[in-house]
Amino acid sequence: MTSALELVVYGAIAFLAALVANLATDTAMAVHAIIVGLVALFLFLRAMRLAGRPAVPATGYNDAVIRAGVIATAFWGVIGFLAGVFIAFQLAFPELNFDLPWTSFGRLRPLHTSAVIFAFGGNALIATSFYVVQRTSAARLWGGNLAWFVFWGYQLFIVLAASGYVLGVTQAREYAEPEWYVDLWLTVVWVAYLAVFLGTILNRKEPHIYVANWFYLSFIVTIAMLHVVNNLAIPVSLLGSKSHSAFAGVQDALTQWWYGHNAVGFFLTAGFLGMMYYFVPKQAERPVYSYKLSIIHFWALIFLYIWAGPHHLHYTALPDWAQVLGMVFSVMLWMPSWGGMINGLMTLSGAWDKLRTDPIIRMMVISIGFYGMSTFEGPMMSIRAVNSLSHYTDWTIGHVHSGALGWNGMITFGALYFLVPRLWNRERIYSLAAVNWHFWLATIGIVLYAASMWVSGITQGLMWREYDSMGFLVNSFADTVAVLHPYYIIRALGGVLYLTGALIMVWNLWMTVRAQEPAPARAIGAAAQ
Repeated sequence: MTSALELVVYGAIAFLAALVANLATDTAMAVHAIIVGLVALFLFLRAMRLAGRPAVPATGYNDAVIRAGVIATAFWGVIGFLAGVFIAFQLAFPELNFDLPWTSFGRLRPLHTSAVIFAFGGNALIATSFYVVQRTSAARLWGGNLAWFVFWGYQLFIVLAASGYVLGVTQAREYAEPEWYVDLWLTVVWVAYLAVFLGTILNRKEPHIYVANWFYLSFIVTIAMLHVVNNLAIPVSLLGSKSHSAFAGVQDALTQWWYGHNAVGFFLTAGFLGMMYYFVPKQAERPVYSYKLSIIHFWALIFLYIWAGPHHLHYTALPDWAQVLGMVFSVMLWMPSWGGMINGLMTLSGAWDKLRTDPIIRMMVISIGFYGMSTFEGPMMSIRAVNSLSHYTDWTIGHVHSGALGWNGMITFGALYFLVPRLWNRERIYSLAAVNWHFWLATIGIVLYAASMWVSGITQGLMWREYDSMGFLVNSFADTVAVLHPYYIIRALGGVLYLTGALIMVWNLWMTVRAQEPAPARAIGAAAQ
């Protein structure tokens, strides 16, 4: 884009944003218009400052945008974990809601889930996919500065979504809370992301497309489809934030959980499997155990996952055949999921001794273990007889967090520890002892969290279905809340440990970047003590 055209575009956006802020029918639209206007004004001033400067020819890999992605991943991770710890304490001690609307559990809960999934996880996926696709394609990111548009456009989406939650503006759709105009912006950013990734693959110097790129590409394409269909909506006003879904009734519920489960399946599973298939072999310095198994894993996973959403709607108005379909495909998902787990673990064949001395590979391996446990528990919970006990209880919360914190969190931490020394040209991570502390704090935190939620969830399910001889419920809802109080405290303490580990990671990464000279080489075993 030429400097003159940039100035026109940014100036027009700033003007329209100011107009919308003035005419907006609700506070959220006005606030978001102000945010967009300030961003456009900043870009306008920046374009003026850079006007006339000669363009510097791009050479080598585009690692600057990946470095920015690593920083954003660590930053949003801490924000998301902190919000999670706070709302966990709110459940144990309701007075922490402070009787204020913007600090209530109902508004902070989607802030937490979106911050961890889309801000922390999304930035990790964008950054690692940009790193992996360049190295495995031997090609620079396609599109010039389009990768920077993807990065900064995604940060703007995060800010708009999070501020909307605090202001009480959501679609009330699980994992799809942002309103219509934020969804439209994310669609633009996501199409640009697909263009950068796919363009890089098409420009590759290597004839072979490495399997990690298959998983990344399936994640990008499928999330685009899910996002567009699930967020079809009609705005009440172009100057207001409120909209109404294009679907209604049981069709709306089915569309939502087709999206919701596959957001887990493709955002939190397929994308992170791309991470696993690159970073585990690199850190272990071993080839993937079975390339043939990785291809089977890929095709079986993407075919089966897309059908599993109806298992979220057991015992509802959804037709029985659709419920059974979701259950059957969910149970079948156990096979390809464990095939991928076995492939990841067996990649360490001949290198198992590294688990004693390298806490980074230990972090990656335990993430694969949590992936295996979560992908066994999920299909089991989809069975209607089990679901009748687990649904609407804390068991589901424990299941989600054992997967998110154990699988997604740990593999991301391992990837960050792998990337930072290489991206900032340092010899090694600053402190492997600190990585070891992070590993144990995070692991113990996950165990406390998940175990307490398993116990509290099963307790809830059993108390809710207990009847006396006359056929009346024995326990009121308030009775179950009182019984679960100790488990909520344990859950919150587990979150504190996990957050503490993340803060240690941020310090460790910062110290690695700050190192002016590469640290002297030391044996990993000695450094890990």
